[in-house]
Amino acid sequence: MKYKVLGNTGLKVSELCLGTMTFGGGNGMWKAIGALEQKEVDDLVRIAVDAGINFIDTANVYSEGVSEQMTGKAIRNLGLKREDLVIATKVRGKMSENPNGAGLSRKHILHQIDESLKRLNMDYVDLYQIHGYDELTPLEEIMDTMDTLVKSGKVRFIGCSNLTSWQVMKANSYSQYNRLAKFASLQAYYTIAGRDLEREIIPMLKDQKMGLMVWSPLAGGFLSGKFTRNNASDKDARRVNFDFPPVNKEKAYDVIDVLVPMAKSKNCSVAQLSLAWLLNNPTVTTVILGAKKTTQLEDNLKATDVSFTETELQHLNEVSKLSAEYPGWMLERQGGDRKK
Repeated sequence: MKYKVLGNTGLKVSELCLGTMTFGGGNGMWKAIGALEQKEVDDLVRIAVDAGINFIDTANVYSEGVSEQMTGKAIRNLGLKREDLVIATKVRGKMSENPNGAGLSRKHILHQIDESLKRLNMDYVDLYQIHGYDELTPLEEIMDTMDTLVKSGKVRFIGCSNLTSWQVMKANSYSQYNRLAKFASLQAYYTIAGRDLEREIIPMLKDQKMGLMVWSPLAGGFLSGKFTRNNASDKDARRVNFDFPPVNKEKAYDVIDVLVPMAKSKNCSVAQLSLAWLLNNPTVTTVILGAKKTTQLEDNLKATDVSFTETELQHLNEVSKLSAEYPGWMLERQGGDRKK
């Protein structure tokens, strides 16, 4: 297991992160995503930590708070040292029917950090992330509040998830000029079957020296190896009941058509290749693994052992590349003249 610095901080996190979205279950989409019980959660956490993972990501909204509870209990059940782990959680989702029971208002954030700490049974979290954009709350209010949490000691670093590049820049610029805590990382969707992040967000992350945490690296299971052109469904797959995130399936099948024979030749799984492609990207800080079964997690962990030849990488990059869009194609056309 390799460890990388999270953005422009001194915090080292494992290149693979254990995701907890499958912990607990509940109603609606949480039931479809996963309904693991405590013994199964303990097993996943143990396997992850034994493999060298020190980074665990959860959220207050996962299974309506149960995921945080089970995560904290697993750490205690296994006798793990809190200081050896990097714990991340998130805030924004709907936690009650109260008018202020969701969003990123100062009131909601200050209440939810205390609730998350209670559920986790911890004094602090290492990374506290806003889980998305809140159109009603000014970014200035959000950043002021997040800075308050850092100064209070309840939070070590702050991050964001599912924001556009301009939203991140606006938030961090406000913090920079007001000497407040800045977002150290962005958690975002990125896969070999969905490379939209490369248009504007990845260039922004490089420029701002921010960390990238990748969620759903297997495109909601579409790159698990269960789906091919000849086998477009699997009754046990999560996508059958919860078809998310959106995937251009025809383009994804083009990628899978390359991954399947490559996996056979390298004696590994399609999932391992998909994860290894992300790990090969220097902008990626950590890839979040979510699993329902220990066998899934054990297979995914082997992605750290996969390497590519230059030819293999070129093949994968070519079949999965983005179509040209403005202003990208114009920037590329104009971009080289000053360097000549």
